[in-house]
Amino acid sequence: MRYLHAMVRVFNLEANLDFYINKLGLKEIRRNEYEKGRFTLIFLATGPHEPMIELTYNWDQAEPYSHGRNFGHLAFEVDNIYQFCAQLQSKGVTLLRPPRDGRMAFVHSPDQISIELLQKGNALPLEEPWASMPSVGEW
Repeated sequence: MRYLHAMVRVFNLEANLDFYINKLGLKEIRRNEYEKGRFTLIFLATGPHEPMIELTYNWDQAEPYSHGRNFGHLAFEVDNIYQFCAQLQSKGVTLLRPPRDGRMAFVHSPDQISIELLQKGNALPLEEPWASMPSVGEW
């Protein structure tokens, strides 16, 4: 058995592509348009042979999807949690759970999907402003 992807329904396709590609740094692997079914599937990953996220965009969705914490989250490993979080902040992304411990942070996608960011390897030494930065909202 091989893991393929996780699917997330998105309301605003352009805002989500901006978030996942321009802010998180994923790449569009493939896109399928289904005129008859009136939906688009866009597969994103960190590279061509990595597990993917499938963004499902239903063309006629009139209102944002309801969401619940039962979905859980998507998780990505990063080389330097502090640098990555600083880049996200510079692009207007709110850190819901800053990397106070040098290891873990959470942000939301435009459709409120929780994204966990984990430091590759061991936690980094505690560093300001991260160590004293408060959490915001839920993740």
